[in-house]
Amino acid sequence: MSYDCIIIGGGHNGLVCSSYLAKAGWKVLVLERRPMVGGACVTEELWPGFKVSTAAYVVSLLLPEIERDMQLQKYGYEVLRRVPSSFTPFEDGRSLILGPDAEQNRREISKFSINDAEAWPKYEGLLTAVAEKLEPILSATAPDLLPLPKTWRRRSLGKKIRDARTAHSLYKAFESLGETMPEAIELLTGAARPILDRWFESPELKGTLATDAVIGNFQSVAAPGTAYVLLHHVMGSSGGARGVWGYVKSGMGALSEAMASSAREAGVEIRTNSSVAEILVSAGKVRGVRLDNGEELAAGCVASNVDANLTFRKMLDESHLPDHFVKAVDRIDYSSATMKINLALKELPDFTCMPGKDVGPQHCGTIHINAGIQDIENAWFDAQQGIPSRKPIVEMTIPTSVDRSIAPDGHHVASLFVQYAPYQLANGQWDEATKNAFADQCLNEIARYAPNIRDAVLHRQILSPVDLESVYGLTGGNIFQGAMPLHQLFSMRPVPGWADYRTPVDRLYLCGSAAHPGGGVMGACGRNAAMEMLRDGR
Repeated sequence: MSYDCIIIGGGHNGLVCSSYLAKAGWKVLVLERRPMVGGACVTEELWPGFKVSTAAYVVSLLLPEIERDMQLQKYGYEVLRRVPSSFTPFEDGRSLILGPDAEQNRREISKFSINDAEAWPKYEGLLTAVAEKLEPILSATAPDLLPLPKTWRRRSLGKKIRDARTAHSLYKAFESLGETMPEAIELLTGAARPILDRWFESPELKGTLATDAVIGNFQSVAAPGTAYVLLHHVMGSSGGARGVWGYVKSGMGALSEAMASSAREAGVEIRTNSSVAEILVSAGKVRGVRLDNGEELAAGCVASNVDANLTFRKMLDESHLPDHFVKAVDRIDYSSATMKINLALKELPDFTCMPGKDVGPQHCGTIHINAGIQDIENAWFDAQQGIPSRKPIVEMTIPTSVDRSIAPDGHHVASLFVQYAPYQLANGQWDEATKNAFADQCLNEIARYAPNIRDAVLHRQILSPVDLESVYGLTGGNIFQGAMPLHQLFSMRPVPGWADYRTPVDRLYLCGSAAHPGGGVMGACGRNAAMEMLRDGR
């Protein structure tokens, strides 16, 4: 049997890509290595009655046109808003709550600085203005803007025209920002710390914002490129409200299952437990794939939803690629220092600064533990030396605060997204002993603010960067399929000259987060890739 397209990897981008192709009349097969679709966007019942979003855990950036085109609500997709958005406890008994309520934000920030309370709406206004102008550009195919060697690839006249139009759109977007353009450029390319220092004076507010700037990154908050993540605070509109991140009802896997149901109804065939061993090429053109079990499947084109390292260095013979491209792929940075810890709790954390074991505002959003800029810098310095941070930075979320369908009555699920846990340890490796020791330290840090947390834990799952690599196919444990500093974004993602989802192998495409615009449960990579594939035709 032959297909118009085989998609490697049933993560959310692969499912999005498959759906758009199938709706255009293509015969599409999605191959997923694991027993379930979703990639890192899954729900797993780790312990009886506890349904856990084991990897990805919140949603906001998913493109609204994808929600609409795939009719995801029809298949059970529902976003539960988190109000407030964040809660930061401090050891002096104070706390900071931020969310969509402007008056509440003013009151909360005023506890630390009147000046910061007055600056906050202006800061949010700038971020919103930049996000609104640039979101359409960032979620479209990136143009080639560099003077690339002509020996690398042939660019058609049509592509040159499209690139020129996109570049003009980018120019007009910046032009429309007027006098705020320099600040916008700094947000896109600069470091978070000097920006936060310029806007605010209270360490409490700056630290809370700084934790989000480095989430998932093996970077200092003073590193160029970290400011871009600040824009995520106001980007996205999943659930109908700009910048409000939400939980998916029944866990993140419900989103993937809704996508899979939509894709199947469009005619997509999906196979799980199907691992691709090799991408087959003949005379410079893709002809299909070979599975681990030896089965060969023919296809007119192949779209890879896995990262560039797995695609080009594990599944493809190097002889099919030009040397300069191989070298560029080998230079991709997959540095990661993130650990995910999932907990089953018999009771909610009881915070000293805001007591209570019943669901309250302190439990609904992201809970920032050790939210201080210097704490972040110290934790990063430890990791630079191959040491798991001695005072880790923890972002804790408790989806059962708004979704009672994922845990037994009276019990809760919590997710800890922890930094920094370097992939390469200076001494030893990530085994059960080192993982448990670091998880214990994370709980100790939470216990400084919620002393009951250790006794509340019934079960825990610990995913080191090495586990994230082996379980979810994320090279280096990098959750974005490649780090996202400036030199690996936009026209330079995955490598310069190949930001349009095509590759040096004819009819082989990238459709996952390894391509522009990168990581996050956004779906733009899959949708954009499908548009380019449809442009090329079957």
